[in-house]
Amino acid sequence: MADNLLQLETPVIAILRAPTAARFAEVTAVLHESGITAVEFTLTTDGALDALRDCAGFAHPIGVGTVLTAEDVDRAVDAGAAYLITPIVSDEVIDQACRLSIPVISGAFTPTEIHHAWTAGSTMIKVFPASVGGPEYLRAIRAPLPDIPLVPTGGVALADARAYLDAGATALGIGSPLIGDACTGGDLDALRERVAVLREELSRRSVPANGLS
Repeated sequence: MADNLLQLETPVIAILRAPTAARFAEVTAVLHESGITAVEFTLTTDGALDALRDCAGFAHPIGVGTVLTAEDVDRAVDAGAAYLITPIVSDEVIDQACRLSIPVISGAFTPTEIHHAWTAGSTMIKVFPASVGGPEYLRAIRAPLPDIPLVPTGGVALADARAYLDAGATALGIGSPLIGDACTGGDLDALRERVAVLREELSRRSVPANGLS
């Protein structure tokens, strides 16, 4: 599963967060059909783990986010989580995930936090909140820490997706800019259109720093 996270067809983890998870299965199906195969169900959503169990037969495994404690790790794994995502560096979460041999993407921001989470055993590092520093901050982090796979998350706009990849991101965590109101009754065709816009943005050729192609 760790290799699958590092080699996504579309390098995006779609984040589902809503008052309830009543529509998570339906939204996840649309995302999978549209080419977004990595999806995160957040524990702050009522019924997230029940929704995860309902998706047990889906072709692509689903992760659980907002994991804060070792108990959260156990609950998520019991429900079928294929990987875990945190908003913080939590040694107890990383340790428990490693004990259970499940990939964990730890949230961190500073170089010290990122290095700590990586050496503690995280599979990738979620640079959060990414919008505070933008692609240039990610590029600056990558310079001294080139071997750590980074997943900028938090305020990543669809129009900025290519810039983050060009700055060295392994993948992107995107929530509301992509999901919109789909989890609360919104138009699923509109979701499909946003996915298409995102995938088109990601497919654009990057422009070298000197502006020549």
